[in-house]
Amino acid sequence: MEQSDYSYSSLPNDVALKIASSLEVPDLSSLGSCSRFWRELCGSDCLWESLVKERWPFLYAAVLKDPIKSWRGFYIKRHEEKRGQAVSVIKFVERCSESESLEVNDYLKAIVCLETMQFGFKDVQMLLFKPKLNVLLNLVGLHYCLNFLQVPASHVVESLQSSKISDRQVCVKWWKLGRWFYGFRMRDESHSRCVSLEDLLTAKDQEVLGVLDRGAIHDVLRVQISFPN
Repeated sequence: MEQSDYSYSSLPNDVALKIASSLEVPDLSSLGSCSRFWRELCGSDCLWESLVKERWPFLYAAVLKDPIKSWRGFYIKRHEEKRGQAVSVIKFVERCSESESLEVNDYLKAIVCLETMQFGFKDVQMLLFKPKLNVLLNLVGLHYCLNFLQVPASHVVESLQSSKISDRQVCVKWWKLGRWFYGFRMRDESHSRCVSLEDLLTAKDQEVLGVLDRGAIHDVLRVQISFPN
């Protein structure tokens, strides 16, 4: 271990910092467990301040007024808070979709919760874009990033692909008020579409995303999101 520490410390600090600053948080934490040299370097305030700024830019601007004892400690505490908030949203969606379908009002309520909790794009990537979660939660995160955070669709697609959930599918069904024809109202119209998460972000299925965004209003009587058969 002593020899390992010596060889690592022979790296110029700026080179070592450059290596560490290119890593995601899990990889940075793993690197910090390799040796005493890397543990000290990977705990550097300059690295963790940059990570806080990248993940929570608005929060970072607000806390600059107060002295931060440890940016790493601040990041970990904030991450745990976000994870706890994500768990509450996950439980809400899972409870509302016990019958394997989710009504659009509950779906939109989950998205509003993310907005109230001030989730950022990184928060969604780390906590909701997970293959082990059900696809309805992936969809909530996708919709929130695209319409509320205004993240470019190409960035969201890239994130879905790296998380290996871009091909996951959801089924969206909506009922529209029947049209009037010569003084008579025709039967209500039923529409159904199964679509992948990635296709929702392209021109292929903008209609489905529009229906989800508007919810059950005006001529749309009901919208239901479910798992594919």
